[in-house]
Amino acid sequence: MDAETFDEQKYVDLFPQLQQAYKNVFNRMNEEYDSTLVHGIDQQILNESEPFYDDETEAFYVELPDEPYERLTEVVVAEDRFETVLEEYIEELETELERTFS
Repeated sequence: MDAETFDEQKYVDLFPQLQQAYKNVFNRMNEEYDSTLVHGIDQQILNESEPFYDDETEAFYVELPDEPYERLTEVVVAEDRFETVLEEYIEELETELERTFS
């Protein structure tokens, strides 16, 4: 995998695997954390995120939209708790992308 190929193909040929990777992580996170918070992160933050592959580090990463905490509506959660769960979610997602596309 290289960055250019991933970028060009992620929403075409690789889209089913990309969807499955996100779904796998959502299901795991939903088992471990409050489902309302996990669903809010999935629908209001990760839906605006973008996965990338970095050729230099040979790793996947997820770029989040600006001010993710402010995007979270209809979920009451302390910002530090939100940050902790979001960080774990992103780590899990990057690991899953690595497993899926390596």
